[in-house]
Amino acid sequence: MRKWHRWITVFFGVFMLWMSLTGIGSHVTALWPAGPKAEAPAAPPGFVCPETMMCRPKAKPGGMKSLVGWFHHLHSGEEFGPVGTAISLMTGFALLFFSISGLWMYFSMWANRKYRDLKPRWFWK
Repeated sequence: MRKWHRWITVFFGVFMLWMSLTGIGSHVTALWPAGPKAEAPAAPPGFVCPETMMCRPKAKPGGMKSLVGWFHHLHSGEEFGPVGTAISLMTGFALLFFSISGLWMYFSMWANRKYRDLKPRWFWK
């Protein structure tokens, strides 16, 4: 298991770093305080809003909030086409593999300590 863990890390480590940075960027821009909003576009000439509806177009966000979509496209790989999306998906599977194999290795080391009559601890030197 350690051999697979090590070799897959060599390839997917770079992509996992990319995914973490773009994910952090996406969340930071989403949580960033809203700046001044861009003006909403005016209604076309001759347009009359029905009385039963409220016809105000939504204003587009300005400042850092406008980068959320761009970071999402980088994070999901959509910015790089089908190859980027496939690499993003494989990176997600690699992250799942690393989580499971890391826990597997930890518990096997923990059980091995218990088997050798050493004091079983959660963390050891």
